[in-house]
Amino acid sequence: MISRARVLVVDDSPTMRGLITAVLNSDPEVSVIGQAGDAMEARAAIKQLNPDVVTLDIEMPNMNGLEFLEKIMRLRPMPVIMVSTMTHRGAEATLAALEIGAFDCVGKPMPGDARPFGDLAEKVKAAARSKRRPVAQAAVAVKPATDFRVGRKIVAIGSSTGGVEALIAVLQKFPQNCPPTVITQHMPPTFTKSFSERLNRLCAPIVQEATDGARLEIGRIYLAPGGERHLQVVNPSAPSCRLIETAPVNGHRPSVDVLFDSVAELAGRNAVGVILTGMGRDGASGLLKMRSAGARTIGQNEKTCVVYGMPRVAYELGAVEHQLPLGSIGEEILKLTAARKEGSE
Repeated sequence: MISRARVLVVDDSPTMRGLITAVLNSDPEVSVIGQAGDAMEARAAIKQLNPDVVTLDIEMPNMNGLEFLEKIMRLRPMPVIMVSTMTHRGAEATLAALEIGAFDCVGKPMPGDARPFGDLAEKVKAAARSKRRPVAQAAVAVKPATDFRVGRKIVAIGSSTGGVEALIAVLQKFPQNCPPTVITQHMPPTFTKSFSERLNRLCAPIVQEATDGARLEIGRIYLAPGGERHLQVVNPSAPSCRLIETAPVNGHRPSVDVLFDSVAELAGRNAVGVILTGMGRDGASGLLKMRSAGARTIGQNEKTCVVYGMPRVAYELGAVEHQLPLGSIGEEILKLTAARKEGSE
């Protein structure tokens, strides 16, 4: 018999607690073992019930979710999934929570949502299975390279659960004149705008949310907007971003596979593909296409992944040329994209 993931639901709204509970209990591999309306109730419930996973509302009375998460990560680290409003303020708080050590996030449902809370049950199960225990960490300033000579390659990165922390770790190694870089990170709508702004403050290059038609330039990083469109790279004579409104791929929009497929076709051997931590298999087949087209490819190793899902499938398919710990990936990208001593590649 499969052991169920035991969940504590924390939200100040009884209606929201009931909705989350109903969504989770509809999955036979998940069991909601308790509910709490504020941080004090949640603290007592954690001690009494010892849940595998906690879902935590960002905005609560007395002590907000962010403050409570910091206490959990410091005193009793465990997988926590943040539940946030789909607003700029909610996105900023959720990104801070992910950096503190939250496992993942979901947005509160909007009117007309066909699937309230989306893949929350899958995230809960992945969190319960995760061998890695989150630990609150202070942001560490990283000094990027100053003598980097950029070549002509494009970098494409895909990530999902755990990707906020992973992308910060990789991109903080990039110098101001980094190779043109495109990223698809699975994230709810409105969150990617805040995340691109956060990355822009933390990193030496310019980081922006991708817009349709934006030219790929040295020193710029383009993050696929969450929501209704996929990011592609098009136009060989002047590589640019294209946002397309087509069906989800692998259950995601934007999809890493869509991005990687386009880079394989456009750039071939003049590209580097990177697949980081995440649930599922999105990006694995696209990375294989990139490698088959001559691109260099990197996968994050199991030990440093929050969820060794996407990188594992890519590795098993033969799409990963080098499997590396997170701390080495930034330097490896720069090594593979640097101009040769006698001139650019």
